[in-house]
Amino acid sequence: MGTYNLPRNVKGEGRILFIFTTKSLIYTAIGAGVGLIFYLIFKIMKLGLVGMIAILLFALIGYGIGMLKVPNIGIMKSTKVVAGENLDDVIKRVIKFKQKKNKIYIYDGKEEQTDDK
Repeated sequence: MGTYNLPRNVKGEGRILFIFTTKSLIYTAIGAGVGLIFYLIFKIMKLGLVGMIAILLFALIGYGIGMLKVPNIGIMKSTKVVAGENLDDVIKRVIKFKQKKNKIYIYDGKEEQTDDK
């Protein structure tokens, strides 16, 4: 008898704690680190609860940046171009574009007529 490889679903094997991919875990940790700075500032002002909320908020933002993809929203032309791409990749491209101080020129196809008499 021969041996046969059985196909199996390996989609979720790269995940940690079922919801975190490696990338989203790193972004969540970075977001929580930023929130920790705010926590320490608020703790000095005796507002520890507000600081804890800041940690959770920044960690959630980090998770969203690391995990979510840009949706295709029909009424927004800019989302049609990047639909389905990871949000962090889009943010990285925007930052690189702004650092180079690039400009986008749009040609609308209309020609102006001048009346030269």
